[in-house]
Amino acid sequence: MKLFSNTVSTLENALNYSSLKQKIVSQNIANVDTPNYKAKEVSFKDAFDQALGKFEANRTNPRHYQFNSQSGSTPGVMVRKMNLNYNENGNSVDLDKEMADMATNQIYYNALTERINGKFNSLQSVIRGGK
Repeated sequence: MKLFSNTVSTLENALNYSSLKQKIVSQNIANVDTPNYKAKEVSFKDAFDQALGKFEANRTNPRHYQFNSQSGSTPGVMVRKMNLNYNENGNSVDLDKEMADMATNQIYYNALTERINGKFNSLQSVIRGGK
């Protein structure tokens, strides 16, 4: 969705990232007692590099920073497995870390929804003529 600026689409992408993060954390928590389950993690850096690769900058000097991503990451948000074992059964889920990640993600999601609500309220005010 593109309304007047890229702000709404950026917020939409951030909400999609938060949704994926929530799914991955929920899967990890659900499999906390599953033998040999390896915890998954959403890599924001890979997603950011992918999004940054879409930008092209006008470079007036060869020493200026290039905005396109040089990494060969696959499309989409990368999900990678952690190689640590927290339990003797080969499970790598750290429940305390997952709960902290879930709380952090919830705060992030709430901030995003407040911001997008503010954007739509501004648009609604403009459409109504400031009434």
